[in-house]
Amino acid sequence: MFQNDDMTVRAAALTIFLCILFGANTVAIKLCLTGLGAFTAAGIRFVIAALAIYLWARLKKASLALNREQFRQMLVLAAIFVVQLSCFYIGIGKTTASHGALISNVLPFIVLILAHFFIPGDTISLKKGIGITLGFVGVLFLFFDKQDLTGDVKTGDLIVLMAVILWSSSAVYVKRIISGYNVAQITLYPIVFGTPFFFIGALLWDTRMVVELNTTVITSLLYQALISASFGFIAWNSLLQRFGATALHSFIFIMPLSGVIAGVLLLGETITPHLAASIFFIVVGVIIVNLRRKKRVVSES
Repeated sequence: MFQNDDMTVRAAALTIFLCILFGANTVAIKLCLTGLGAFTAAGIRFVIAALAIYLWARLKKASLALNREQFRQMLVLAAIFVVQLSCFYIGIGKTTASHGALISNVLPFIVLILAHFFIPGDTISLKKGIGITLGFVGVLFLFFDKQDLTGDVKTGDLIVLMAVILWSSSAVYVKRIISGYNVAQITLYPIVFGTPFFFIGALLWDTRMVVELNTTVITSLLYQALISASFGFIAWNSLLQRFGATALHSFIFIMPLSGVIAGVLLLGETITPHLAASIFFIVVGVIIVNLRRKKRVVSES
């Protein structure tokens, strides 16, 4: 029932590309929050994303009908989605973009453990465990590179960590139920059901919903909505439907790398020896996790 295909070269390349986009999204959120409140930014982002996904579903003639059980499951996903994204936006507002990207690296480790217990076929192997551990060591190098963290940044880090734990739980839950859905349904409905709560949060908790609208804020908002939340979510869920949660999330180590590089290029952060060491461990970890014996190599048709 939960049989997963082996990753093809094309699927692996798409997964890596998506991880790069998702990693850079942390910087986009940080830039967006310079002009919008956290809940306001999330609400506007997902209104745009929902419209884009709906138009895509209509173009593909994908069914959007839900039965009662599916409706209940989408409400569960929407609840996780709202709390997860709220934590992530609030946390990013308190910490740095690099920290947000790096903490995301905890996700594959959590997914690996949860998938082992809740998804038949996604079991922990020695090879995957070694690869994940090496990637995590790479992140530790980057964390040890940060000195004199303020209390606000530490609080932000903890909030982002909570968001990542929720994200991991959502990923495993989606994998368990995704066989009963098409990609449009599993992507669209959590956004549709959850987005109104972001605007309620904006009215209640954003000190100022709109601080300033400039080219940087608008561009970063569109990136989050159209590139990350629309194209990214649809493509990720399409891959998740065919391949295991563990296989996909093994590539998550690329996200913090992408986020750090984006931070260096867009926010002027410094490349350090710790960064170079973390790149080495992360890349080696990803390679080990995704090594296949020759007899299991899948060729593209």
